[in-house]
Amino acid sequence: MSKKAASKKSKPAKKKSSKPASAAAAKPALTESRVFKPSAEFSKAARISSMAQYKKMYDESIKHPDKFFGREAKELSWQKPFTKVLEWKCPNAKWFLGGKLNVSENCLDRHLNGPRKTKAAIIWEGEPGEKRVLTYQQLHREVCRFANVLKRNGAKKGDRVIIYMPMIPEAAIAMLACARIGVMHSVVFGGFSAESIKDRVNDCQAKIVVTADGGYRRGAVVPLKKNVDDALQLGETTVKKVIVYKRTGQDVHIEEGRDVWWNRELEYVDANCPAVALDAEAPLFILYTSGSTGKPKGILHTTGGYLLHSYMTCKYVFDLRDEDVYWCTADVGWVTGHSYMVYGPLALGATSLMYEGAPNWPENDRFWRIIDEYKVSVFYTAPTAIRAFMKWGDHWLKKHDLTSLRLLGTVGEPINPEAWMWYHKLVGGGKCPIVDTWWQTETGGHMITPIPGATPTKPGTATLPFFGVDAAIVDDLGKEVGKDEQGKLVIRKPWPSMLRGIWGDKKRYQETYWSEFKGWYFAGDGARRDKDGYFWIIGRIDDVLNVAGHRLGTAEVESALVSHPAVAESAVVGRPDELKGQGVVCFVTVKEGVKTSRELGEELKKHVRTVIGPVATPDEIRFAAALPKTRSGKIMRRLLKQVAAGEIIKGDTTTLEDINVIAQLAASGDD
Repeated sequence: MSKKAASKKSKPAKKKSSKPASAAAAKPALTESRVFKPSAEFSKAARISSMAQYKKMYDESIKHPDKFFGREAKELSWQKPFTKVLEWKCPNAKWFLGGKLNVSENCLDRHLNGPRKTKAAIIWEGEPGEKRVLTYQQLHREVCRFANVLKRNGAKKGDRVIIYMPMIPEAAIAMLACARIGVMHSVVFGGFSAESIKDRVNDCQAKIVVTADGGYRRGAVVPLKKNVDDALQLGETTVKKVIVYKRTGQDVHIEEGRDVWWNRELEYVDANCPAVALDAEAPLFILYTSGSTGKPKGILHTTGGYLLHSYMTCKYVFDLRDEDVYWCTADVGWVTGHSYMVYGPLALGATSLMYEGAPNWPENDRFWRIIDEYKVSVFYTAPTAIRAFMKWGDHWLKKHDLTSLRLLGTVGEPINPEAWMWYHKLVGGGKCPIVDTWWQTETGGHMITPIPGATPTKPGTATLPFFGVDAAIVDDLGKEVGKDEQGKLVIRKPWPSMLRGIWGDKKRYQETYWSEFKGWYFAGDGARRDKDGYFWIIGRIDDVLNVAGHRLGTAEVESALVSHPAVAESAVVGRPDELKGQGVVCFVTVKEGVKTSRELGEELKKHVRTVIGPVATPDEIRFAAALPKTRSGKIMRRLLKQVAAGEIIKGDTTTLEDINVIAQLAASGDD
């Protein structure tokens, strides 16, 4: 089912509740009958080569998780062995109790005693065209040196460090250096604004910011250091040091006593930095994700369980081998970059490719040229990108040799069958399995995904749960729904890479993820299962949008709009978008005396972009004299979503304070 079709089928259940209702139990409009089995050649070489093998392993992971995960965890390097696999008291999980290890050591040191020592760990290409290769030995040296730079600048075990970098190897080096000395990192996407940096610095009380003078994007320089300067001027800050890597070479402000140059600091340190032994439950990183309250949530992940899940999914889902050149196109600022560009591939000893810039710079074939040049064999990207490639035309792709590819993957949002088929035929040449992965920042790694050597795939479905993932689709009362009926996607058992909390807010952690169904994790997504038990993800059912694979809180955008002096009130909803999955539509009422115009609409779009970042830029501003509200003052977002999508208004409107508002909104648009 396409995302557009899926969104039209999702109707709130008739239920008196202030919580989002699950989708109505309705038969899907379309049933996908195309099935693609792994080739005999692929299955023969794969770690998991049949559905019988997958089912046997899955059953053990659910029925005997201590035995299953205890065995898998022994493949990691432990400085002190664990004595117990799991302790679970909802919503708090502790994995691998008594064990001590270090993520940086598992990603680097343990590969230095064999042939991987001189193997490429990271292959990097900058947008202007520079090329670098870091072997495992070289990466280990640079990580140790920068870990000593962090210590020299006051970083101690338990401190928090903000990393705001372009897509360069130094971003991964900074992450691994933090992990090496027991410092928590919080990576901020390089497209976010000064305001977003400030919010994250303040929430986690960061002591150090690691950044660069700038980065490249579509031929222009992104002023990263200036954004950091602006963020730290927005009130008091806990930041004592800013470490700046020279990437673009433009002039930047250096504040004496606070700012230091990365390369200059390296002159004062050596490459000897032992990996600190950390408890398996020691915090590894905080990664902020949008929430429906307007305040980003600091998702906390810990050491042992997160590393194991990243390692296992790279081993079984990507089936990564020593000879592979693996490319995850995500930015390191998102969880996909954490788990599947840095930690998972490096823990497995794989070669991970990084590219700094845009897929269409200087021309629309940049990705295909990179695959051709470096002979990429495993390629992991987002449906948004795939739809853009389709839009640009097949001729860009046909200019290059893509026969090195053996496995394709998708991440970030459900992929519509049309895009899946194009990806399969044009990019994979009809021979590459596609792993369509469903997971979240909160889950740490793949939750529902095909196993490429075993799972027959269908265009548009993430298929079946990964090991240890007890997934179900339920109605509002927690009862499992029938085949092809839509409901709420829940996880009923703990898994190793699950989030351990929201930084500094235990209550919000409990209320956000564990209050809807007692003892179960509620993912916030709607889904259905077909006759074969395959999961079809419908999308978010709360007020968090999925724009180009990035989660965006509507409340954050509304807050940004209302901060503009012309705006009195706003409501933000998503609408189906063929390229991005969801577009951002903003309904705005202005203050008395303010005249609406197309120019004001463009000004508001720029304002949101400045306050939050480019990913949040509204697709459409609709000015309205009033918003549809109940008599109690609650905005009826259900109606706004229908207006934004150009649909006929359906459902109960008797609680509306003014029915005429809907007709006025339907007639409005960008002035």
